[in-house]
Amino acid sequence: MSVLVVGVSHRTAPVELLEKLALDPPRVEKLLHAVHLTDHVQEAAVLATCNRIEIYTEVDRFHGSVEAITQHLCELAEQPSESVIPHLYVHYDDGAVSHLFHVAAGLDSMVVGEGQILGQTREALRLGQELGTVGPALNAAFQQSLRVAKRTHAETDIDRAAPSLVSVSLSRAEGHVGPLRGKRAVVVGAGSMASLAAASLRRAGVGDLVVLNRTPEKAARLAVAQGGRTAPLGSLATEVAQADLVVSCTGAVGLVVTADLVREARDGVATPLALVDLALPHDVEPSVEELPGVLLIGLRRLAEELAGDDEQQVSDVAGVRRIVREEIQAFLDARRLASVTPTVVALRTMATGVVDAELERLASRLPQLDPEVRAELELTVRRVADKLMHQPTVRVKELANTTGAVSYAAALAELFALDQQAVDAVTRAEGVER
Repeated sequence: MSVLVVGVSHRTAPVELLEKLALDPPRVEKLLHAVHLTDHVQEAAVLATCNRIEIYTEVDRFHGSVEAITQHLCELAEQPSESVIPHLYVHYDDGAVSHLFHVAAGLDSMVVGEGQILGQTREALRLGQELGTVGPALNAAFQQSLRVAKRTHAETDIDRAAPSLVSVSLSRAEGHVGPLRGKRAVVVGAGSMASLAAASLRRAGVGDLVVLNRTPEKAARLAVAQGGRTAPLGSLATEVAQADLVVSCTGAVGLVVTADLVREARDGVATPLALVDLALPHDVEPSVEELPGVLLIGLRRLAEELAGDDEQQVSDVAGVRRIVREEIQAFLDARRLASVTPTVVALRTMATGVVDAELERLASRLPQLDPEVRAELELTVRRVADKLMHQPTVRVKELANTTGAVSYAAALAELFALDQQAVDAVTRAEGVER
């Protein structure tokens, strides 16, 4: 069994394709169930963010699994395979674990080191556990990736060196409308991204902060938390007319902020307006940037402007990469060692069984043997068996962490004619304990 990831992100696909693959929570669950029911798939988790969708699985066959999961993504995008497959990436076994650790640490994000991906990775694990699609293999990999990400944030300044996507967006907006302190800001949406945007705007010192959402109760909770106010979604045009900055990040399928709405709202308004669209699919009609005084900041522009930004934070990013490398190696070493443990246990169990059988035969043949002599003989035989088993078990553990296609555990099992059922029994027991 091996870990497989098939995915697509801002690094490999245009925004148009990412928008077609965007998922709301119900569709994430639907996809997760569909993948989990796929042949050769034993475990599954879906990591879905505004600029990536990745399907992690534990599989018993590579090719059939890749083809099936790829088909799920093509169906999700409602596009022919030739339009989707060129933008997909596949990582397998050690490579899949390495990719997960890099993603969780923020090294694969649009803004290198951004912290929101940590929560999204945690949510992917939580949902898989809740729905019963995550088992021991993915649980171990995801749990360790979360620990790695926390370590990188604790031991480096990557949080400050690489701000979140929201912070970068607001910085771009500030270049258009001027300092945000005292400005009027509108947040459309009440999810995690909207909450992050509202908090960032409050820290920037905006004056009037208004939250609009199709669910008034959610808008009210966010507004209260950030010291703002709420307004009905139907009053969006009125709020846009008075705003300096609008941040839209809903889960809507259609457009939320149209060019006509902005045109009518800004009729006679001379002050500049920045529209930040962090939704996928996009909330704001792209043609709004043709309106005078209006700047649109969307994921496409951010991707273009942020390309290569990770090279500007050499020290902190290098520190994160070092930590990730260390953790990947430690995890893979531990996993390989765990893979040979059942064979080692089965071998020692077999040796103990042989010794016990021979001692019983000795007792039946020499019942008159002096107890002290019998005890000394038993101790000697067991000591000899332990010494004979010591070197093979130590070496197989050492060799487990060497690269190459040789399965030393399998070779050991073959050489000593170990019962595969006994090895499998230990494997199951080890899985339960972990």
